[in-house]
Amino acid sequence: MNYDLIIVGGGAAGFFTAINVAENNPKLRIAILERGKDVLSKVRVSGGGRCNVTHAEFIPNELSKNYPRGEKELKGPFHTFMTGDTMEWFDQRGVSLKIENDGRIFPTSDSSQTIIDCFLAEARKFTIEILTNHSVKNFCFENEHWKIKSNQGDFIAKKLMIATGSNPKIWKLLQDLNHQTIDPVPSLFTFNIKDSRIKDLPGIAKDARIKVKNSKLSSEGPLLITHWGMSGPAILKLSAWGAIELHSRQYTFEIIVNWLKDYTLQEVIEEISSFKTNIPKQLIFKKAQFEMPKRLWQNLVLAAGVNRDMRWADISKSQLHKLAEELTVASFQVQGKSTFKEEFVTAGGVDLKEVNFKTFESKKHKNLYFAGEVLNIDAITGGFNFQNAWTGAFIAAQAITS
Repeated sequence: MNYDLIIVGGGAAGFFTAINVAENNPKLRIAILERGKDVLSKVRVSGGGRCNVTHAEFIPNELSKNYPRGEKELKGPFHTFMTGDTMEWFDQRGVSLKIENDGRIFPTSDSSQTIIDCFLAEARKFTIEILTNHSVKNFCFENEHWKIKSNQGDFIAKKLMIATGSNPKIWKLLQDLNHQTIDPVPSLFTFNIKDSRIKDLPGIAKDARIKVKNSKLSSEGPLLITHWGMSGPAILKLSAWGAIELHSRQYTFEIIVNWLKDYTLQEVIEEISSFKTNIPKQLIFKKAQFEMPKRLWQNLVLAAGVNRDMRWADISKSQLHKLAEELTVASFQVQGKSTFKEEFVTAGGVDLKEVNFKTFESKKHKNLYFAGEVLNIDAITGGFNFQNAWTGAFIAAQAITS
């Protein structure tokens, strides 16, 4: 079967490429090959089923800073297609979006099905063929065409887009074409921690500053205590920036948590010392200070060796210092990781040096394009990974039809 464009991968990047190519030139014959029985499965589960489409950062250079891998390469592409363009694209197709307080952008329906329905409707409109249960076994370039072999037959296409995400089998086929790939390691994961100070506190959140001991890795923002340890934006950001280093440590390392991210240890010592004079009769355990969640405060007070009926007037110098340390330089041992919800993201993929970021075309093979997580690009949580997919797919579509 002959096509103008074959897209391998029926996810966000694949559909966005297909639709934009078809819109630029409706006469082209386009097919999407998806190895699974369903397309857009990652779109469906993203953002807790609401689909975090992009993020409200409208300056290209600032947007690119959210990518631990790909920051430099995406600056140029973001000047061509970024957040505002994404919002306009969906708006023109009847999908209303909203910006939430933390900058994340979702469909106003709060349902990823809205995005899926939009893509499927556009695919039908342009008669894009969607072929599920097609696992690609091989592809090669012969006689100015790409030959693609799947478990259900062979295809010939003038141009080929790889949008398979983190699929090591496809990466191996690309290696056979002399493309370098970076081995995948998990990104965006939560920390497994067993510690009495956070036991039985799932759901409690606090703005905090975190750093990995004996490392330059640090992060700040909301930290969420979970049944298995710690999560929340601060942890996820740290996991993304530290993906390679933390993998090398086999996810066993120590973190230092400052629960009062705007205070230093010395400032807290001075503040607590004033309580001995200002509120001497107040029970330390009973009344949380520094706007700390009460149960977390009480656990840290006990960890500092302060008993439940001690007043501020009675706290010793050593106990005062220990409490200040628990509040600002608390050490926690991480023993493993857990995937963040169902949003499995990896660092790794096609070496960025081998891609022309003006077109998202391979520098090694004519008419071979990449978009999305098949590239060694990944981002922190908040809609940034999808924005990479939209940007790469849009620019590739422009190049494919130019």
